[in-house]
This record gives sequence, structure tokens and C-alpha cells, in this order.
Amino acid sequence: MSTTLFSLAFGVGTQNRQGNWLEVFYAQPLLRPAGELVDAVANLLGYSGGNQAISLTTSQASQLADAVKLVDPAQCALLTRLAESQRPLVATFLAEDAALTSTPEAYLKLHLLSHRLVKPHGLNLAGIFPLLPNVAWTSEGAIDLAELGERQLEARLKGELLEVFSVDKFPKMTDYVVPAGVRLADSARVRLGAYIGEGTTVMHEGFVNFNAGTEGPGMIEGRVSAGVFVGKGSDLGGGCSTMGTLSGGGNIVISVGEGCLIGANAGIGIPLGDRNTVEAGLYITAGTKVNLLDEQNALVKVVKARELAGQTDLLFRRNSQSGAVECKTHKSAIELNEALHAHN
Repeated sequence: MSTTLFSLAFGVGTQNRQGNWLEVFYAQPLLRPAGELVDAVANLLGYSGGNQAISLTTSQASQLADAVKLVDPAQCALLTRLAESQRPLVATFLAEDAALTSTPEAYLKLHLLSHRLVKPHGLNLAGIFPLLPNVAWTSEGAIDLAELGERQLEARLKGELLEVFSVDKFPKMTDYVVPAGVRLADSARVRLGAYIGEGTTVMHEGFVNFNAGTEGPGMIEGRVSAGVFVGKGSDLGGGCSTMGTLSGGGNIVISVGEGCLIGANAGIGIPLGDRNTVEAGLYITAGTKVNLLDEQNALVKVVKARELAGQTDLLFRRNSQSGAVECKTHKSAIELNEALHAHN
């Protein structure tokens, strides 16, 4: 019987002087790989089950290339290239989508997201932060912070400059994968683990965190926080914000529906349904008191913004005379009350 896996990938990465993984690059990660491929690889590497990251030698990579030649030509070609590597190699097996236990596993799941194999919230990322070492991302790749000073001195003595681009747990996505059909004005503002759908443009002020992203097409000029997913045809204006579960959103999953517009410097702490608009400069949190207006601009009732979460065809605005937050809709008062009670 063929072995089934949730994911399998062959990677090349960076280790510090103690042999600890700093990062791993997977050129062709697989989601639910063919059983024949898994069996061929497992037999050679002695894989016995569970979630494991098994270090490879170049000789083993060459043997694996021969073993999978007829089963998966693309993986065969990759392994043939990996067999020439001068950097550490690893084969990462995920038997199930369980909590993470190693740095290679963590990097594989981030790759699955950015390769568009899994959408945000589709993976168990429990325990990811302790497994992502805080490293210096430099012109010579990832460097352990304890080794950075010596590497900088070595470069200077050669008349070179070792440039440090950032010190962080997450690298930028484009050093690992550039999805087809996207525009990224400043690649440093999109983290590995972001899901960037085809047709998405992320401008200079835009930012997309890990386990977050866009369906595409859409224009992102604001912040897409961790856990937030932006639907098809929605635009985020300059400097706007979406509240993530890591930045005060609690357990509420914030999302933006299809055809929405969040104006410049606006923000949301509730999920938006399709075709919602938030006026520029207006930040809506779950507890914001909102004057709900019907199609005749008559006040229906005052509600907390969370009661409007996920509803369609809404316009959120601030009354320039009273300062009150208002929600305008195309629905009548009767339809509005029915919709509100349906979400109680």
C-alpha cells in the first residue's frame, strides 16, 4: 500500500556553526504527493512515518533523483540540481497537518502558502514563532546574529560590505517564490507565508503578513495583517489597516469580502461582507457604535459594528457635522432588521 503524506519537499538552506537551521528554500514543495513518489523516497531515506525533517547528503540526493525519475520527472530534475549543492540539504515529510516541531517544517508550511497551494487559515501553524530563529537577512543570505559581527569584519577586511537588510524571524517572500501575475513595488513588504493571488498589486505602502493575503485581482496600498484574507476585486487604500489576530483582533477572523474598498488611512476590526466601503480615515472596531441608516437615510437603530460583520452592500462613513459613525445601505428598514436578527 502506498504511503500518503500531507506534504513533501526537498530543500536547501542555511545552518549556523552549531548545525541549527536558520532557513530552508523549497523550490518545488508538494501538497499531497503521489504515493509512488513517497514510497520511493521513504525507502531510500529510512522514513518511518510522522512529521520529520531528514538531512540529505549530495550522494543521497543523486540516488533519490534516480529513484523518482519515472515517477516524478520534475522532482527528479530538482534532486539532480540539489546533488550539486554546497549547502545543507533536507527532505521534509509532513504526514499530517499537525503542530510544528522543527524549522524545516515551519519553512515548508510558509512555502505552501506563498506557492498558493494552501490559502490562509488552511494550515496548522501552532508553535511557529519559537521555530523561526531571529536572524540577519543580508547580502550573503541568512546569518546567525551571534556570527554576524565576525562576518561583517571578514567582509570589511576583503574590501567588501556585508549589507544587513533586516533582522527578523520572517524573510521576504520574493527571496523564495514570486507567484505568477503579481506586482510588488517593494518586495520587503511581503513576508514569506503571504498568499498573493494572481492580479494583485502591492504598492510601496502596502504590506502583507504571513498567513494572510489576497484572492486577486486587487490593489493593496495598506496593511494586510496576519490572518486577514482579501477577496476578489477589493482595494485597500493608502495607509489603511486591517486588524489581525496578532495585533488586537482577538479570536475574530478578520476578512475583506469581494468588491470592497477601504479608504486611505481607514481601518477595520470586523470582517467585511461583499461590496462594502469604508470611508477614508474611519477606523471601525468591533465595539464601535454605528447609526444604521436605511435607503431613505432614516435611523433604523444604533448597533455595535460587530453586528454588521459579514453583511453585504454597506457604506461606513462618519457624519461630518455630528461626528457619529453611520452605516448606509441599500436595504429597507425591514430588511435590515431581518438581516441583523439572522446574525444574532
